[in-house]
Amino acid sequence: MSDVKWIKVVTDIFDDEKILMIEKMPQKYMILVVWFKLLCLAGKQNNSGVFLMGNIPYTPDMLATIFRMKRADVAYALEVFERFGMTETVDGVITIRNWNKHQQLDRLELAREKTRERVANHRKKQKLMAECNVTCNGEVTPCNADRIDKEKEKEGEGEREEDKEECGTAVAELYNSICQSFPSVRSVSSQREDTIRQSFKSYTLDDFKRCFENAEGSSFLKGDNQRGWRATFDWLIKDCNMAKVLDGNFADVEPYSREKAQQGSFDTDEFFKAAVAHSLNISIDEV
Repeated sequence: MSDVKWIKVVTDIFDDEKILMIEKMPQKYMILVVWFKLLCLAGKQNNSGVFLMGNIPYTPDMLATIFRMKRADVAYALEVFERFGMTETVDGVITIRNWNKHQQLDRLELAREKTRERVANHRKKQKLMAECNVTCNGEVTPCNADRIDKEKEKEGEGEREEDKEECGTAVAELYNSICQSFPSVRSVSSQREDTIRQSFKSYTLDDFKRCFENAEGSSFLKGDNQRGWRATFDWLIKDCNMAKVLDGNFADVEPYSREKAQQGSFDTDEFFKAAVAHSLNISIDEV
């Protein structure tokens, strides 16, 4: 399973009662360092918080080597985590409890991977079409790219349906996490999945993220307009509407201020005089 480049850490982590108890211990800093290194390793492995190197469970000695720390310090920290219920050892394998509950990384990362695969497959097909021989003895022969595409079409039908569902769910979760001022999305219908899939032909998951961020920062899209109209999830995910939001068409504009307009302005009369004087080749006093 591919690794991910980030993990989620709540901003009030140091208000958690377990962390507060650790902070009362003499070796608090060392224990907290081990905890965050464990979290980062779990994210890098992306194995649901289960520490395995292939089929081999990680031991305190192995973790001490990876963390570049003393074996005794790592072993002591692991005992603290086990005692506080932060980790548990199952059949000799160290695991972080409730990892999947707090780290919803798989769907977002899977959606990005699917997008990369679609782009790579499209480029591969275009390359084959450019290289294939379309004539043979005066007759048109089937293009290799089309033949390969048709062979994969039946095999990928079920996979594409699953891909649509994963993409739709990932976009909905992204929307709910960013667009706090809008009604949340509770389900992703097949129609929404089709709309999202269509938009993915032009945009990436990062574009969806930027679109939702722009919408959350737009007073107009949140109802501050003459009609009181508000954008919805279904409106935002449409290809044509995404383009407008990404271009900043609905961004808040600072109201016109005569005072601000005058700041850094120049005297238009003086400018006009200078232009006339220059054109007539005379001094500005003669104008």
